[in-house]
Amino acid sequence: MKSAVENISQSTTDLFKAEHKESYAAWLQYKNIDDQALVNEYKQWCGTISTLEASVVIESAKKELTLGISSMLGIEPNGSSEPLQSGIVIATKDTFGDLADVDFDQLNDDGYVIKAVTAGDKKQIFLLGKSHSGALYAAFHLLRLMQNRKSLQQLDILENSKNQLRMLNQWDNMDGSIERGYAGNSIFYKDNQFFEELNRIEDYARLLSSVGINGIAINNVNVHKVETDLITSSLLPKVAEVASIFRAYGIKTFLSVNYASTIQIGNLSTADPLDPEVRQWWKNKAEEIYSYIPDFGGFLVKADSEHRPGPFTYGRNHADGANMLAEALQPFDGIVLWRCFVYNCLQDWRDRSTDRARAAYDHFKPLDGEFHENVILQIKNGPMDFQVREGVSPLFGAMENTNQMLEFQVTQEYTGQQRHLCYLVPQWKEVLDFDTYAKGKGSEVKKVVDGSLFQYKYSGITAVSNIGNDYNWTGHTLAQANLYGFGRLTWNPDLSAEIITDEWIGQTFGQDELVKEVVSKMLLKSWSIYEKYTSPLGVGWMVNPHHHYGPNVDGYEYDVWGTYHFADWQGVGVDRTVKTGTGYSSQYFKENADMYEELETCPDELLLFFHHVPYTHKLKSGITVIQHIYNTHFEGVEEAEGLVESWLQLNDKIDQERFNDILNRLQGQANHSKEWRDIINTYFYRKSGIKDEQNRKIY
Repeated sequence: MKSAVENISQSTTDLFKAEHKESYAAWLQYKNIDDQALVNEYKQWCGTISTLEASVVIESAKKELTLGISSMLGIEPNGSSEPLQSGIVIATKDTFGDLADVDFDQLNDDGYVIKAVTAGDKKQIFLLGKSHSGALYAAFHLLRLMQNRKSLQQLDILENSKNQLRMLNQWDNMDGSIERGYAGNSIFYKDNQFFEELNRIEDYARLLSSVGINGIAINNVNVHKVETDLITSSLLPKVAEVASIFRAYGIKTFLSVNYASTIQIGNLSTADPLDPEVRQWWKNKAEEIYSYIPDFGGFLVKADSEHRPGPFTYGRNHADGANMLAEALQPFDGIVLWRCFVYNCLQDWRDRSTDRARAAYDHFKPLDGEFHENVILQIKNGPMDFQVREGVSPLFGAMENTNQMLEFQVTQEYTGQQRHLCYLVPQWKEVLDFDTYAKGKGSEVKKVVDGSLFQYKYSGITAVSNIGNDYNWTGHTLAQANLYGFGRLTWNPDLSAEIITDEWIGQTFGQDELVKEVVSKMLLKSWSIYEKYTSPLGVGWMVNPHHHYGPNVDGYEYDVWGTYHFADWQGVGVDRTVKTGTGYSSQYFKENADMYEELETCPDELLLFFHHVPYTHKLKSGITVIQHIYNTHFEGVEEAEGLVESWLQLNDKIDQERFNDILNRLQGQANHSKEWRDIINTYFYRKSGIKDEQNRKIY
């Protein structure tokens, strides 16, 4: 019987591949290698692909290796089920026998070994996984080395994933739109149905698996009426078909569910998590879902936030709500991902004691130890909402008896919406390396969410996806680097931003030294550039309401007269101290609480996130706050224009489609940065009445 993947028909995806080859391929370019000496070396190892067992995942590994080798070397590898000749051998611990000296006890479930062995004239590269998925990750690792032109002669690699769950959350709606999507419409849905042609999903699965992603929630956390039907018999067969595509690449499928499904589709009058009928309904529903998808991952839930239904309606708490779902999933080893993005969006924002940043900690910290072991609290990297700069959420490490996972946002909602270049890997590195001091020094966020600090049963990292049906997946071609970098960091948070960047450039654009130098500098500086011409010193927001793009200092939809920055004629910033403010700083462990509480020790980049200060307050640089605002906004524009100049150096080194696409985005960014500069500087000049020391033009 053919697999679902094999039965997928030809479609418009094939046209995309043909017409937009480089843009569509992203980092899986597999360009023909023109270094003949290297080709000859690779051919010694790659003439045959031997698979010692059969599964859809092993077949994906073989398929990818065949595609990559034939494209890069111009040869079609032979297939074999016996490891008797030179070539690549794909196996797991169950079938490898004594083919190579490998200690599988050193590997976790997704770990693998890549080992080159020479015996006489026979040259073999063993791709050995603890599991089938591990063998697939080994195959992608080998192809990554070949794309980056590394020698295969002495390969002896042992790799383990640091995080158990490495996920993406699609915010796709079934009408085909994507909430916070900036790269076209959904590749999953159209007109309240699944696409009939699903072959683009296979290419998406390839991209995700190549960087180690092993889970995906395929619909928006804001579950509307039509998406509620995804857990019904009318749509579960199609969900199962999509799940089969992801399964072939080692990726489990999850669904975002409507907490009030018992009312919406269950003909019950309540969604009270302690009601016996409600609990039984979810148990029956879980059994039905697993009858279609035996390896279903579980539920992602947004409850009691931004008008979504939840247990609060019935006087229950988050543990009550999450545990009810966890009990339904537990017999099938399913898990509940319960989002901690919970706050009262109707509160009085003019009250300076009210602080949205406190909300997640205040809601969840008192419930530590009350959640079932198959519940994971999904916590945004900051306490607000994916800002260009904000403090790390104090909830990380604060609940030693409750599983936690970290949520990033790859889609650039507040960082330029993939119209501006803003490479987020350096930001994510700062979050992962942030020391919580939960168990003293050395208690970094990455150790909380990989489960090692408190020995969580389930943990990991997830993010909001940035892809759509644009031919290059991400709108801005350079935004592909954010998706790649997210996957690599979830696999190993200790990788440096520079290594990840170099990997991506080599695979995406090739090995030209000027290309690597220019693109690397552009990417690694871009977060700083974006921050300079947008929101200063951690103040955040300052964006147009609802669509969150472009400057509007007092315009955020839940903002009332600048209550996210409290700018007046005397000063600016939110006082989150214990002494005189909201007390938010006390939510951190003592070392960080003390640092943020005092002006003298608070890092300048977060000054206005934690303190309300006069415009004449001097930063550690010796520059006043108001002059810093003026300077950085002028610098940001100059540096945004510099991105254009840098890219123009590569005119004859990049294919014209990608070159022109990126150039147009960078030019748009440079122009838009001037709007940011003029609006922000004018606002603060008029508020403060303090002139720019350099007498530059401020309108």
